[in-house]
Amino acid sequence: MGKNVLIPILLMKRIIALLDCWDTSTYDRFIRHDHADVRQALIVKMRKLELRDAYAEIINADSDDNRYDAHANYLWLRDRLDDFSTDD
Repeated sequence: MGKNVLIPILLMKRIIALLDCWDTSTYDRFIRHDHADVRQALIVKMRKLELRDAYAEIINADSDDNRYDAHANYLWLRDRLDDFSTDD
């Protein structure tokens, strides 16, 4: 994979939802494996985007209380990403 592309977040969410709806249990194991890999990669990408937004909230916080809350949210999202990335 050499080049990256930009797609709207809404479209990415729709693709993930579509992949969630497909029952690939009757397909060849290679297709099932590819389906699972693509779905997981897209979900991890979405979670990384959420994490980036959460970090921006820390930077842009207008008070110490808001910064503390944003930091707690960032840590929670980061832990969720780590948990999901290691699940198979």
